[in-house]
Amino acid sequence: MGSGQVTSWQGKNITVAGLGVSGISAARALAGLGASVTVVDGGDSEGHRARAAELGELGIAVRLADAATLPEGTDLVVTSPGWKPDSPLFAAAAAAGVEVVGDVEIAWQLRGPDAAPWLAITGTNGKTTTTQMLASILKAAGLRTAAVGNIGTPIIDVVLGEEKYDVLAVELSSYQLHWAPSLRAHSAAVLNLAPDHLDWHGSMDAYAADKGRIYEGNTVACVYNVADPATEKLVENADVEEGCRAIGFTLGAPGPSMLGVVDGILVDRAFVENRQKNAQELAEVKDVNPPAPHNIANALAAAALARAFGVAPRAVRDGLRDFRPDAHRVAFVDEVAGVTYIDDSKATNTHAAEASLAAFETVVWIAGGLAKGATFDELVATSAKRLRGVVLIGADRALIAEALARHAPEVPVVDLDRTDTGAMLAAVREAARLAEPGDTVLLAPACASMDMFANYNKRGDAFADAVRELAAESE
Repeated sequence: MGSGQVTSWQGKNITVAGLGVSGISAARALAGLGASVTVVDGGDSEGHRARAAELGELGIAVRLADAATLPEGTDLVVTSPGWKPDSPLFAAAAAAGVEVVGDVEIAWQLRGPDAAPWLAITGTNGKTTTTQMLASILKAAGLRTAAVGNIGTPIIDVVLGEEKYDVLAVELSSYQLHWAPSLRAHSAAVLNLAPDHLDWHGSMDAYAADKGRIYEGNTVACVYNVADPATEKLVENADVEEGCRAIGFTLGAPGPSMLGVVDGILVDRAFVENRQKNAQELAEVKDVNPPAPHNIANALAAAALARAFGVAPRAVRDGLRDFRPDAHRVAFVDEVAGVTYIDDSKATNTHAAEASLAAFETVVWIAGGLAKGATFDELVATSAKRLRGVVLIGADRALIAEALARHAPEVPVVDLDRTDTGAMLAAVREAARLAEPGDTVLLAPACASMDMFANYNKRGDAFADAVRELAAESE
């Protein structure tokens, strides 16, 4: 079938891999366009059967407890983002000469002739926050927009919905980009690159290449992180439209064609006349919530994409002031006995945890969980000078303990060998014991949560509950 536009879905035999939110969205949309759809999923729980029954009422076939066999006559496989490229289903598709694409690719192909352009964002960390910041700025400019993609409403539903938009702020994961060969954004940003999901991609080079796909065919701006040369290299390797510009963002003073920070002011030297000499003030650092360094970088990236779309400086300021971060992202929980408690449960990898630790002077760090193949030496070596103490939880805590022994042997470490429901309260109490007035107790686990919690939200909730219990005890 190729990765070109499908002119008609009528009568096409489509196999959808995965019975999650994006899979159901794709199945419904394609069936509504006349395709014959079969959904396959390896699960067979009560929830799976309930979702299968709902799709069955729409004439969509669902095959449970078999994620490996390609249905006979399949013309195209549409996968949910999490399915690995080496999945048996995809091997069967390759053997049959059947293309595999993702829900983002389908959404891109289903756009109408007057569709809203996409401002796209990816990166190891900060994607969701930056996408939401961008949407806030675009709204402040009076534009009809939504933050979509890897967050919120499935992007197929947005593309086919009745609401019309001027522009979309689109968060894209490396998984989604891997399966989206024809995506061509108006402008795009890669915020940063650090080892993550290597078990899925197979190597750092493959992971970076998938992130870099976001720049392909950009028409106005490819936004990169000056502090992360790998992101600029992806821009250099991208095949973009004539006239598309490379735009850097930096926490320092910006050069021409960059956005940066000067004396507490976010400034633009990219989208101004005579950028060799001129700079446009956009907002103050204090307009960014929270004003931690990594979040200022997020704000600059969002501002760069908004400016690429022609948004006025005042809207950048107003949009950043209006923005409120989601829970579990460097979120203040409480202050107890002079110690501040911060929930950054969303810091599920080492890069995110390093950025979080860098935002505070002296920290008692609560860390651990599922390492997903990560190593911790660089994180610990970089952050050692800030550590008052460390409390380790979770399945792979020994990996962090070993890195601490190598690079911060003087820092006291509590190794909490328990996974029961009271484990987080015990961790918070141990952290409180290690902390001194003026310190920050920081939950920035550098690991995934699924060994002990359903997701990072539940982990963050458990931390906040534990802090509140500690506060009640101290009254």
